[in-house]
Amino acid sequence: MSPSEKHDLEAGRDVEVPPHSPSSLDLDDTDTDTEVKRAHDLRNKVTILRGLHKGEAWLDKVCGVETQGIDRIPEEKKQPPSTWNIFLMWWSLNVHVGVLPLGLLGPEFGLSLRQSIASAVIGIILGAMTTAYTGTLGPKLGMRQIATSRYSFGFWGAKLCSVLNIVVGGGFGVVNYVVVGQILSAVSDYKLSITVGIIIIAVISYIVSIFGFKLIHTFEKYSWIYTFILLSVLIGQAAPHVELDHKGSDGNSGLLYAGSFLTIVAINFSNASGWCSIASDYYCNFPASTPAWKTYLLTFWGIVIPTTFSVTIGSCIGNAAVTAAYPPYADAYDEHGLGGLIRAIYHPVGWSKFCLVLLTFSVLGNNIAINYSSGLSLQLLGHYFHAVPRFIWSLAFAIVVAVLAIAGQQNLSNVVEDFVSLLGYWTVSFTVILLIEDRVFRRRDGYELTSWDQPNKLPLGIAATTALLAGYLAGGVTGMSQTWYIGPIAAKFGGGGGDVGIYLSGVITAVWYSTARYVEKKYSGR
Repeated sequence: MSPSEKHDLEAGRDVEVPPHSPSSLDLDDTDTDTEVKRAHDLRNKVTILRGLHKGEAWLDKVCGVETQGIDRIPEEKKQPPSTWNIFLMWWSLNVHVGVLPLGLLGPEFGLSLRQSIASAVIGIILGAMTTAYTGTLGPKLGMRQIATSRYSFGFWGAKLCSVLNIVVGGGFGVVNYVVVGQILSAVSDYKLSITVGIIIIAVISYIVSIFGFKLIHTFEKYSWIYTFILLSVLIGQAAPHVELDHKGSDGNSGLLYAGSFLTIVAINFSNASGWCSIASDYYCNFPASTPAWKTYLLTFWGIVIPTTFSVTIGSCIGNAAVTAAYPPYADAYDEHGLGGLIRAIYHPVGWSKFCLVLLTFSVLGNNIAINYSSGLSLQLLGHYFHAVPRFIWSLAFAIVVAVLAIAGQQNLSNVVEDFVSLLGYWTVSFTVILLIEDRVFRRRDGYELTSWDQPNKLPLGIAATTALLAGYLAGGVTGMSQTWYIGPIAAKFGGGGGDVGIYLSGVITAVWYSTARYVEKKYSGR
């Protein structure tokens, strides 16, 4: 190989590199007016930004706070944890009390226990496939997930992905905060308001999240273990009142049953696929030589197994409280929500309160990841945002989510049903676009990694943005089934409708993007 050539492991191809030009493995700024360079110049010029970054550097020196931000990580600067962390981190993100409401929705929709679990597992498997695929781009490109989307959405279109990613994180955060608020209220014999509990968990989650990649991977590797044990005890104590053969109110056939089944599939798909826009945030430090199949399988099973475990427990206690309507459980759930139900299941009272306190911290792994990735997404909105340290954006995000959780604390089921299922309409389109770009349009040409923050070298993004909107408007809106709106196609199932928006969104996005991207690339050359 000649001196002017380098093998680009991250892009998976051989590339021609002119003599004396920076290779795609270099992170140093060039004379090109990149986003990184503009952000660095801005933080040096503005006094308050300069002070914030000095403070961040001091925190890094004293406490080990991550200062990396959204900059691409070249191969020689990567500091990978164990590959098994890919598998284990998802256990902490999905084995916690914030996942239980997803299981409770099946019984609330009139499904039997078997139907609830079956529909949930189908949704989890489909959703995990999307997150597993997008995660494979992290080691290869050394970039955060939304940054990788710039190679299809372009510099400006990726900003829309950043906003949607922040909204996704906010939705998950609201659910977690409210559940923890209910639990802490139950521990105090309902003397402590849910609002106080929300504030407590918001503060703790933020503080841990600012330490960044290394601490998050270490924390997530182990934090799920005690929660797994406590949830196993929970289902053990609830088991005598779970009625496996109790039929759901929607029966076993007909449009009403099909509609409820499809809606639960959609909600669980949305939950499992909700990570597709952040997976690479935690994989970008792994070497480019990491086999894509290994990243995919570790991610897939890392999501499917723990999520199925948590959702199944949610379905079982929902069966006892809603379907079988065991009086102590039904009363506790009606009056005090999930926190009251868990308190009623654990016994005696002293043991119950002890378990509730421990379960309060089970959502930390999930909240930490959400705060961390949302801060990165805010930085990706442009060089003005990039110039502000991540820990400031994570703080702003935590405050907003806490306020929303306080406002929606009395309507947790509606938040889960409406908000979480809405996520799937965009996550399926996001994944389809990245998949087609990577496997079709980049299969031969690869990625020019030094162009990730140069708008004039990235795709126009028209094809991706319009494909995303087409999938959402033509597929998601017509096929959605929400409390506040039922699309014309979803309404065909009768009753509360059947959510088929994710399937329609995926198909429409695939057809639109394949055609539009070909035209865009042919006439723009990028």
